[in-house]
Amino acid sequence: MSRRNDTILDILYRLPWWVSVLVATVAYISLKYIIPSIETESILVKSIGTIGPKFAPFVAIFFLLPAPFSLYEEKRKKKLVDKQKDIETIRALSWRDFEHLVGEAYRRQGYTVLENNDTGPDGGVDLRLKKDGNSFLIQCKQWRNMKVGVKVVRELFGIVAAEHATCGVVITSGIFTQEARNFAAGKPIDLVEGNQLLTLIGIVQNDGPIQLAVIETSKADRLCPQCGGTMVLREAKRGSNVGKKFWGCSNFPKCRATESFE
Repeated sequence: MSRRNDTILDILYRLPWWVSVLVATVAYISLKYIIPSIETESILVKSIGTIGPKFAPFVAIFFLLPAPFSLYEEKRKKKLVDKQKDIETIRALSWRDFEHLVGEAYRRQGYTVLENNDTGPDGGVDLRLKKDGNSFLIQCKQWRNMKVGVKVVRELFGIVAAEHATCGVVITSGIFTQEARNFAAGKPIDLVEGNQLLTLIGIVQNDGPIQLAVIETSKADRLCPQCGGTMVLREAKRGSNVGKKFWGCSNFPKCRATESFE
């Protein structure tokens, strides 16, 4: 999200590096060729057409400034995913890098990810995802020594309802209270604990782009017969049942309950 006092360079810095290149190219061509060729009585357009060709290279360079920084940040976020080894390395991340880790994991699955870059209150949403016409709101909680309570889940559910989002996901490097789990059951809210996040990161690292089960969850009231957690729709990646869909417990690997897909 952009802040109120953001400059064009701030915005370009947070966008993919090629956006800066595109804007610089458009600005150069417009000032160098297009505007000078326009026949008009406008004094402003005529003035720009006169001085535009001279300043076109400088304007292009100005818009290109964020590109190397944006490219560096893009590569850094990718390394965040690839270098994770276990839950402890994830928990050692700063809260900001934790958000970047989650965002990059989803980005690798083909989701458009909009990060909240404000330094102040995030309004209950850290990441906004879009794919296939669906929208997902993500709240990241880098809580290592305490459980995420129902208040966080309830607040996100309110935002999901207000924005008519497809689903909300709360992701933590720790665990949730039972009250939080009970509140999320049967609602368009998924809860992802540390071990589940580690599993998802491992899948991204090893197998390339696949559908993250965390936001491909069925919203039917399908509960795990063993632990009472939410059952999510998954797809077998190995073994004799490769490609076949099945219901698996969202508390995997703590709970390995599965059901056939009907």
